[in-house]
Amino acid sequence: MDSLITAAAHALATGDPLGALKRVALRDDAPALALRGIAMAQLGELDRAKLLVGRAARAFGQREALARARCVIAEAEIALAARDLGWPQRRLDAACATLETHGDRINAAHARYLGIRRLLLIGRLDEAAHALARSEPSSLPPALRAVHALSIAGIAMRRLKGTAARAALGHARDAARQAGVPALAAEVETVAQALDAPAARRVAGGREQPLTLEQVEALLASDALVVDACRHRVLDEDKTIPLASRPVLFALAQTLAMAWPRDVPRNDLISIAFRTRYVDETHRARLRVEIGRLRKAVRGLAAIRATTHGFELAPSHSRDVVVLAPPLAEKHAAVLAILSDGEAWSSSALALALAMSQRNVQRALDTLATSGKVQALGRGRARRWLSQPVPGFTTAMLLPAPLPGD
Repeated sequence: MDSLITAAAHALATGDPLGALKRVALRDDAPALALRGIAMAQLGELDRAKLLVGRAARAFGQREALARARCVIAEAEIALAARDLGWPQRRLDAACATLETHGDRINAAHARYLGIRRLLLIGRLDEAAHALARSEPSSLPPALRAVHALSIAGIAMRRLKGTAARAALGHARDAARQAGVPALAAEVETVAQALDAPAARRVAGGREQPLTLEQVEALLASDALVVDACRHRVLDEDKTIPLASRPVLFALAQTLAMAWPRDVPRNDLISIAFRTRYVDETHRARLRVEIGRLRKAVRGLAAIRATTHGFELAPSHSRDVVVLAPPLAEKHAAVLAILSDGEAWSSSALALALAMSQRNVQRALDTLATSGKVQALGRGRARRWLSQPVPGFTTAMLLPAPLPGD
C-alpha cells in the first residue's frame, strides 16, 4: 500500500474526510475508490459513497477477499447511515467471518458493532444485548470502545434504565475523548442531551410534570400504580399487565386513572372508549362487558368499583395513581420520534423500526406532511422523510409506543 493510501486511511480514522480526499480524489484504483467512498459517507454524500464503494469492491476482484470484505463493511455502514435497514445482514456476517479468518480483528469488531446498531434501530434489544455480551472491548481502539458504550447506553435507554445509560455514557465520553474523532464526540453529546431531556409526562391530580428518563425509571420503581400510556400497560412495582393488544381496556384504564380519585360518568367512558357521540342501551351493555374484562385483567393491582354515576379506580396496594403520558400530545408521536434523529428515513425502514405495516406508516407520514411536521425528499423508492428535532424533548429515545423486543 503506497504512502498516499496510508495517509488517506489515517485521515479517515481520525475523522478528517477532506484530508483523505486531498490525497486520493484523482485516483481510480480500488483502494483509492474505497477510501473516497468512505470519505464521501463521512461528509454525508451517501449516494455517491455507495457508488464509489461498490466500484471498489468490483475492482478488487475475487482473489482479494480481505479487501472485498472491508468494502462490504463500508457498504453496511453507509446503509446504516442512510437508514436502509433492509440491507442484507448475512453479507455483513460473511464479511465479518472473512476478516476474522485473515486476522483483521479491528474491522471484524467494527462489523459486529454495525450489526448491533442495526438491531437497536429496529428494536431487537435482546439480540443486541446478547451480541454485546459476547464482545470484549478492553483490547479495542478507543473509537470502538466508545461505540460499545454507546450501544450499552442505547439498550439501557430503550429499557428505561436511565442510571445505567448515564454510566455507559460516561465511559463513551472518555473513550471518544481518547479517540479524538469529532463526529464520535458529537454523537456522545447528542445522546447525553437526549438523556437529560424530558422523555414522558407524569399526569396525576389534574397536573402534568415532564420527566427525564431517570425520573421515569424512579416512578416505575415506586409504589405508585402507573397507567403507562407510552407502552400501553398497567403496572406497579411488583406486577405488569400489558394492554397494547386490548385498546378498549387500556382506554378505560387510562380514563379512570386520569380522574382518580374521582369517578367517571358512564357516558364519558362510552364516548372515550368507543369513540361515539351517541349513547344508547347497547353501548351501556357493552361498557358493562368491557368493565368486567378490565376488572379481570387488572385483578391484584386495582379494583373497578361501580358508583352512582359511573365507575372509579381503586388501587389495591398503591398509595397513588399516575398516568405516564408521551412527552408530546401527538397521535403519530412514534413516527415523529424516529424521524427526529435528523436522518432521512424511507417508509419501509420506519415500518421495520416501528413494527408497523408500511401502509399505516405511509398514512401517518401523509398526515404529518399535511400539517408541516415532516417533509419528503425524492420520488418512488428513492423517497425519504425528514423532520426537524423537537426542541426540548428527546428524539430517538421518545417513549410514545411499545418498542419491538420489549
